Amino acid sequence: MIEAGILGATGLVGQKIVKLLDGHPWFNVIAVAASERNVGRKYRDAVKYRVQGDVPSNVADQEIVDIEPKAMDKADVIFSALPAEIANRKEEDFAQAGKIVVSNASAHRMDPDVPLLNPEINSEHLALIDDQRRKRKWDGAIVTNPNCSTTILSLSLKPIYDKFGIVNVFVSTMQALSGAGFPGVASLDILDNTIPFIRGEEEKMEYETPKILGSVTKPADFKVSASCHRVPVVDGHMEAVFLETKQKARVDAVIQAMEDFSGEPQKLGLPSAPMKPIVVKRERDRPQTKLDRLEGRGMSVTVGRIRREGIHEGIKYIVLGHNIIRGAAGCSILNAELLKSKRYI
Repeated sequence: MIEAGILGATGLVGQKIVKLLDGHPWFNVIAVAASERNVGRKYRDAVKYRVQGDVPSNVADQEIVDIEPKAMDKADVIFSALPAEIANRKEEDFAQAGKIVVSNASAHRMDPDVPLLNPEINSEHLALIDDQRRKRKWDGAIVTNPNCSTTILSLSLKPIYDKFGIVNVFVSTMQALSGAGFPGVASLDILDNTIPFIRGEEEKMEYETPKILGSVTKPADFKVSASCHRVPVVDGHMEAVFLETKQKARVDAVIQAMEDFSGEPQKLGLPSAPMKPIVVKRERDRPQTKLDRLEGRGMSVTVGRIRREGIHEGIKYIVLGHNIIRGAAGCSILNAELLKSKRYI
């Protein structure tokens, strides 16, 4: 087994990483770290557990440790669910200490030598690790997964980009409450309401998507325009996507490209990889959040209402994904599995 540590283990994404690693065939959690006020407390006592089911028994009685490399010296891989402002320096400290850091935080996503990995799309971006180690003179590495809404969008774009090319992307999101963490949005602000602003979210989608879909050294040559909105749903981000394609894309050809799509995780048979990364629904009223967010154990995205976009002679569709699983904790774990299969861990 590969020994794993989790930074930010008491937060919502950290809790989900703990849960998804329970019984994992490759990774065993041996250390959990959180804020200084919880250091020394048992995990079960420190965490306000918001994940369905009980705290996994192998972690429940572990004492929370400092967010420092020396406190996790026996771990081979570090999962980071830290806030960006803390992750910026702490993740570098762990990489400097020789650790592989698989991060859900935004702090290093746009660093030119850090892979921003959505593994069905751009597994070849792991080549950046060699540049990162050379430039930063450390033996460890930082690998990031995208923002939750970017993860869902970029996965749906990949087969279209490969087959037809993309000129522009316009996307409007309907994002779940869990994307704001816990305690998140106050109930009186979101009940019977939609909030048309999520700080930093639109910028992340616009900057991260071309990096993911580009080459190792150059972003993709299309622009993304995003409008992001918080809606009163617990889990599951839904996105309305409008594309201008370089080549004319027939609806049936887009459906076929999506249904045929798979990536390196499927080829390698990674434990967390869904059989079908993209599930296409042909009913005119799908996907629906409540019905489809757990497709592929929450690791697939579901696409529906694929149709012609009349203004730019392109394509438009709806895509849905589980923001905490595929968009966060699950993507981090899938990235770690890819790193292990490529012998970085």
